[in-house]
Amino acid sequence: MTTATAHIPTLTTDRLILRAPGPQDVPAFAAFYASDAARHVGGPMSTSDTWRYLCQVLGHWAMRGYGRWIVTTRDDDTAIGLVGLHNPLDWPEAEVGWYIWSGNGKGYASEAGRAARNHAYATLGWSTAVSMIAHGNDASVRVATALGAALERDFEHPQYGTMAVYRHPAPKALT
Repeated sequence: MTTATAHIPTLTTDRLILRAPGPQDVPAFAAFYASDAARHVGGPMSTSDTWRYLCQVLGHWAMRGYGRWIVTTRDDDTAIGLVGLHNPLDWPEAEVGWYIWSGNGKGYASEAGRAARNHAYATLGWSTAVSMIAHGNDASVRVATALGAALERDFEHPQYGTMAVYRHPAPKALT
């Protein structure tokens, strides 16, 4: 099987690997999206719809030159989350986003989110980033604030409703 992932860089942190999504990730991704845990990020959805969504994740890389990575631990290649850079046409601006479905409470979302944001700033030259968070998603708010992001405003998304926009510190503020 051939995949077009050569342009997707792999990032590593102390505990995690952020790598290109692949067909091997569908079972873990689909299990998350079949659960109520996905309610803040467009779920639940069927396995077929999850497959299509993972294909969209890969397509974002092709269209924008950046995107979201599958997150694994350094000692196990099983997908535990999806974290990275996201900017669909109906978003107000580019974001750093995350969801971890295995290993919650271990700081994985903050660690992976920080790596993604560092890539956006240091490699892509972004001068700012936001995180779009559904109201009621308190876990994501905790991650955003752990990364130094602050609530800026609400944004009304045509499909997902009102979302909170959290502004991340500029690159200079992080050094």
